[in-house]
Amino acid sequence: MVGARVELKEYSNRVISVVKAKYGLKDKSEALNRFIETYGPEEVEPQVKESYVKKLLSIKSNLRKGNYKPQTVQELRKEIEG
Repeated sequence: MVGARVELKEYSNRVISVVKAKYGLKDKSEALNRFIETYGPEEVEPQVKESYVKKLLSIKSNLRKGNYKPQTVQELRKEIEG
């Protein structure tokens, strides 16, 4: 956790108060986190796990070599998602 002191404009404060009340959160910190988790991905792409990237690169390498031929999109999805 990172502590931060923020200054909010009146409208921003009202939005956070509504989020807090709407979801029954205990404080504005939780409300701000909820708001950011909901709308943050529109602004910042989430980080991909290193293991996921390695798995994709392995599949790509096998596809190039002709060693891996999934029959359906579902099979490929199952292989990627492990």
